[in-house]
Amino acid sequence: MEEIEGTVLTGRSFEPIHGRVVVEEGRIAAVEETTERDGDPNRIVLPAFVNAHTHVGDSVAKEAAVGLGLEEAVVPPDSLKHRRLTAADRETLIGEMRRTLRLMERTGTAAFLDFREFGLEGARALREAAEGLDVGAFVFGSDDPSVLDVADGFGASGANDDDFTARRTAARERGAPFAIHAGEPDATDIHPALDLEPDLLVHMVHAEADHLERVADQGVPIAVCPRANRVLGVGRPPVETLLDYADVALGTDNVMLNAPSMFREMAYTAKAFDLPSRTVLRMATTAGAEAVGLDCGVVEPGRRAALLVLDGDSDNLSAVADPVDAVVRRATALDVQRVVC
Repeated sequence: MEEIEGTVLTGRSFEPIHGRVVVEEGRIAAVEETTERDGDPNRIVLPAFVNAHTHVGDSVAKEAAVGLGLEEAVVPPDSLKHRRLTAADRETLIGEMRRTLRLMERTGTAAFLDFREFGLEGARALREAAEGLDVGAFVFGSDDPSVLDVADGFGASGANDDDFTARRTAARERGAPFAIHAGEPDATDIHPALDLEPDLLVHMVHAEADHLERVADQGVPIAVCPRANRVLGVGRPPVETLLDYADVALGTDNVMLNAPSMFREMAYTAKAFDLPSRTVLRMATTAGAEAVGLDCGVVEPGRRAALLVLDGDSDNLSAVADPVDAVVRRATALDVQRVVC
């Protein structure tokens, strides 16, 4: 048994209490409020992050797409991204992905939902890269439905790229989630994506009212990636509106474009969209976990103990008025004391 004391951001509302999280055999046994201050009273204890959309294969081409638009940078099959991935040998690809995963592990990410290119071999390479690490890879595989022998779900590039009906059916038959990019360059692929009855939509930059009514009716969560959308120049996702229709999770998208830092993504999202810090923290933790049924993202008894511990008295966070604002709008990797996964 272990007790982690400090200011604990509890439950789905991230209510701050001074207390302790009791961990037994990898699970949260209790969350107790206390007036005693036996440990470090300046610790901030919160759920570890769930990065709701990544492409970690792009680790072989960091910043290679500077100055390029969406099609030149990432659109299959001839983009710079796909040329770099094809050219990389397996050892290099796995090694660079593993380095990215180690960075995510050290900076508070408990799990990430990855769209992995190149079918079975791509999914196997990511599994190998993640082996032995404490950051969980939820793999959305690609290409043939047989990828579901290795992957956790199927990830489609976009409804305008191919007919994904058979692959959607295969995922449903396996009881595996089906996710798809939609509304990134424009709105033309959103209705076709919704026709597939996906379990997760990614981007929705150009979503309009008729799309969002369908999203609400189908109860589909959305993963948004505001920094990547800005880098690629595809527009500004209507995050404030999306939140009125769906559960919205936060992702960092292509490692080629951005470091997979949930601290940076939260701060950018909170400030660029003028969102409450609690809303953004939920997007970075609970929403991503719930999108695919992961047992983390909330500090409450019975959950897996996937926790992030920050130094609330660091030179950066000392004297911050509210601990949730401190986490979302100001904290960096330098404030991390410990990650429990």
